[in-house]
Amino acid sequence: MSDLRQKALDYHQFPVPGKTAVALTKAASTSLDLALAYSPGVAEPVREIAANAAEAYRYTNKGNTVAVITNGTAILGLGNLGPLASKPVMEGKALLFKRFANIDATDIEVKHRTNEEFINTVAAIADTFGGINLEDIKAPECFEIEQELIKRCSIPVFHDDQHGTAIVTAAGMLNALEIQGKQIAQAVFVCMGAGAAAVACMSLLVKCGALRENIYMLDRKGVIHSRRSDLNEYKSLFANNTDKRTLHDVIQGADVFLGVSGANVLSADDIALMAERPIVFACSNPDPEIKPELAHAVRKDLIMGTGRSDYPNQVNNVLCFPFIFRGALDVRARRINDEMKLAAVHAIAGLAREAVPAEVLAAYPDVNSLSFGPEYVLPKPMDPRLLPRVARAVAEAAIASGSAQVTELPADYLR
Repeated sequence: MSDLRQKALDYHQFPVPGKTAVALTKAASTSLDLALAYSPGVAEPVREIAANAAEAYRYTNKGNTVAVITNGTAILGLGNLGPLASKPVMEGKALLFKRFANIDATDIEVKHRTNEEFINTVAAIADTFGGINLEDIKAPECFEIEQELIKRCSIPVFHDDQHGTAIVTAAGMLNALEIQGKQIAQAVFVCMGAGAAAVACMSLLVKCGALRENIYMLDRKGVIHSRRSDLNEYKSLFANNTDKRTLHDVIQGADVFLGVSGANVLSADDIALMAERPIVFACSNPDPEIKPELAHAVRKDLIMGTGRSDYPNQVNNVLCFPFIFRGALDVRARRINDEMKLAAVHAIAGLAREAVPAEVLAAYPDVNSLSFGPEYVLPKPMDPRLLPRVARAVAEAAIASGSAQVTELPADYLR
């Protein structure tokens, strides 16, 4: 058994199993406390909520809760291992919500036979929470599930594997393009992978200014092109009218490679064919589409990002999802819409351009300095400025776009 494997198992088992627990927020020491917490005192907020459902935000924890929900069909890079096997991941997500945004998250693992059963289950319990984070649900089912739940729920529903990945990718990509002296509308993109994350990433980059005709997306059968008859509606969005069929065909002269697929699918020869000053985000975990050492050996003019914490430019969803939900919850947003996602993109991208405070460097003892450039296009997850910057940007975008039910933030919000 490897050292890391044993440490991981011990971490999850000791001193108590699991990573989260319930804590009391009210006194429960006297008979009066108990009378207020339960019968007969609890009847008073019950009556208030029955008369006006919005009062649940005043008298319960609804406004600071997120349900982290999965069916276990796409657990990390491990595949369809079932709901119960996904519980450690969902608990981990709950830990991150609490650690980075002080949001109380509950993990829920759902058994089902059809999409409809899953959707009905989640919709039936949605009012308990302030928001829903969908996680580790395979494509293309995840698209239908999220879309239907957004329609049926009055709280934000957010599939982080799609949109969290897309937001962080777009933020890093905008910065990398600027550093490399490239315009997004002229850049040629190659996207290896055509699942939930790939479709969401490229869709958001289009909203940031990329042109669909400059995007080449590939799945296991090669380039997604307009003459293929085996494409679902989501892949069809990126069907390019081209005679190019392979990665070798499309990588020639490409400005950007985005990998959300599998290990070692991009070769040194492929990288050599890319345009000057290329950008490669190889985000497959734990093993990227190409090892950074190999990529840099071939291209000295490269900006490289991965999903790993042991290399520069980690494309990590924790840079956004806690703060997006923080902002959405605080204004009681009904939806997390495109305006809110784009606000998060620009807030994250902007933070990487600022001077890095000493407390951030102290959290990364192996790093001597950080400044905006080829090895720092995204903030570090431990940067405490992410919470106020991203949450405020999201909350303000929710208000401006009409998604929010609270229409004014306090002047000292998250300061």
